[in-house]
Amino acid sequence: MFDAQKILQQVLGGGDDSGKRESRRSGISTDTLKGAAIGGLGRLLLGSKGGRKLGGAAMQMGGIAILGGLAYKAWQNWQAQQQGGQLSSPTVGTRDLAGHAEGTAFLPRQEAERSELSLTLLPAMIAAAKSDGHLDAAKQDRIFAKIDDSNLSADEKAYLMDQIRKPMDIDAIAETATTPERAAEIYAAPLLVIDRDPPKETKYLTSLANRLRLDNILGASIETEIKAAMILA
Repeated sequence: MFDAQKILQQVLGGGDDSGKRESRRSGISTDTLKGAAIGGLGRLLLGSKGGRKLGGAAMQMGGIAILGGLAYKAWQNWQAQQQGGQLSSPTVGTRDLAGHAEGTAFLPRQEAERSELSLTLLPAMIAAAKSDGHLDAAKQDRIFAKIDDSNLSADEKAYLMDQIRKPMDIDAIAETATTPERAAEIYAAPLLVIDRDPPKETKYLTSLANRLRLDNILGASIETEIKAAMILA
């Protein structure tokens, strides 16, 4: 069975057995939350970069749950700014982040819709991990070996390998942003795996934001929420 949410969580890492309570709240299976099963795929994708980890309550959520929650909160803050309202504080320590986003475009209730959303977010994350050009043939072979050893299904492994092999195509990624909300979440996805500081990563994120026609203030709001929910590995 092809479980796009499981692939997303495997790439992100984070999530562990302590996420069982959160899995009941977010509707994501405990197996999906066990990002360690792939044994360091995220770090291999990131190459020499230190990588990032989900911190605090975020560590106990599945990939789609934390992405949806963070993007939704950034969206709410952006709307408040547009209307001259008061901003909420960053996300650190918020345990009901996914709960607030539940049922919105950022975190649909239906599993089929969440899987479709995961398939939209994964290419943006994988392209971000490849943005510094470090994924040569030898590195890909090591990544594929990790994928082979994982508990992903044959179809899931094939999909992930295909995405890693594909040339980076920001235009194709941006074309999946069928709504402004989807564009915001697509932009949030790569920020979970790369920083904005290195030149090549900055170029990728800037290009992605431009292709998505993302409002600058909304982009900054998304970056603030992601930074608050992450710790450097």
